[in-house]
Amino acid sequence: MLLASLVIGAVAALRLPPGRRRFGLGAVALLALAFVSPLCALTTALLAARSVHHLLLMAGAAPLLARAWPARRGGIAAALVAMGAVLWLWHAPPLYDAALGNIALYWAMQLALLGASWWFWSMALAVPAPSAFVGLTGAAAQMGMLGALLTFAPRPLYAAHLATTVSYGIGPLQDQQLAGLVMWVPGMLPFALAIGWIAARRWRAPGVATA
Repeated sequence: MLLASLVIGAVAALRLPPGRRRFGLGAVALLALAFVSPLCALTTALLAARSVHHLLLMAGAAPLLARAWPARRGGIAAALVAMGAVLWLWHAPPLYDAALGNIALYWAMQLALLGASWWFWSMALAVPAPSAFVGLTGAAAQMGMLGALLTFAPRPLYAAHLATTVSYGIGPLQDQQLAGLVMWVPGMLPFALAIGWIAARRWRAPGVATA
């Protein structure tokens, strides 16, 4: 089912206009990396790998999907709230642990993170620059706060990873701290890059005064 979905996505991307095709194909490639490569298997053992996996979905594949197949309705504020709610909800320890033990919940988590992020990025790329700046800053802050919480938590929060990290030479608390750092530092970089790209595009737009 997964491979068939990726093939369907690749075929759909190839049918896009040239200006959007590369974004669709890039999104499919990142989704394949997230779900078909050894990274996906590693996420069952290491929370740090799960953080990388979620960043590929939320800050890699999602903006590419937004460029290829942008959402047409909604607003940046609603999309930011939705993405933040989904991010925090699925990282709540009881629900996260349940998702790793139930295939239906697992795919619900992945689709919710990807779908909410796709909507957010669609709005961020469509609204005026000031609104986009506020939204992207808010998204980066959400990612940073969750990363800081994981980094500085005094004990492991996720039962699903208590017994799975030792074979990789790392304890569950250290794994959690590494996961937090991944979300806190690299996790904020895509949002900062997007702010810079939007600012540069606005600066170069016709009618924008330059010094």
